[in-house]
Amino acid sequence: MRTLSVFLISFMLLLPAAALGDIYRYVDENGVIVFTDNPTHLGYELHVRERGSFRLASASGYYPYRDLVIEACSIYSMDEALIRAVMEVESDYNRFAVSSAGARGLMQLMPETALQLGVKNIWDPRQNIHAGTAYLKRFISRFSGNMELALAAYNAGPNAVIQHGQIPPYPQTRNYVRKVIQLYRGYSGFRN
Repeated sequence: MRTLSVFLISFMLLLPAAALGDIYRYVDENGVIVFTDNPTHLGYELHVRERGSFRLASASGYYPYRDLVIEACSIYSMDEALIRAVMEVESDYNRFAVSSAGARGLMQLMPETALQLGVKNIWDPRQNIHAGTAYLKRFISRFSGNMELALAAYNAGPNAVIQHGQIPPYPQTRNYVRKVIQLYRGYSGFRN
């Protein structure tokens, strides 16, 4: 069994970078090692990270979950480049991402927020992207179109933005806003 696993991993590493995806590993109750590019539960651990970058491979406009992002942006009148940037910074397109604070999925929704937004399965890409897009839209409206304040509210919570009257002085939040804006500008095709 171990020889087969080593062979499969070696074979996958020889494939062209564009064909690779993240590989997850799981050991079941019988000690059987399972590898997949589509983990079905939280027991899987990242084993091999894709070598290519979605930013580098996306000159043609492709990125994971693009159709779902376009769908959500159409429904909520949001900018695809912005949602793409948020999703990349939040989870790097990993639908099973979990933050140290407990945020989950592609758009890194807290479970309580997801429930308030009507999400039944936080791991479902469609539900997660739609809820995250609607949630960010709410902040853009609440902060009169100020994208930086909306992003800060998405990251640190709206009360932190209201309390400080600006982007909160949290290094993590300031870095988050900077990264999202930088990616957004790149994906939108304009520079500052």
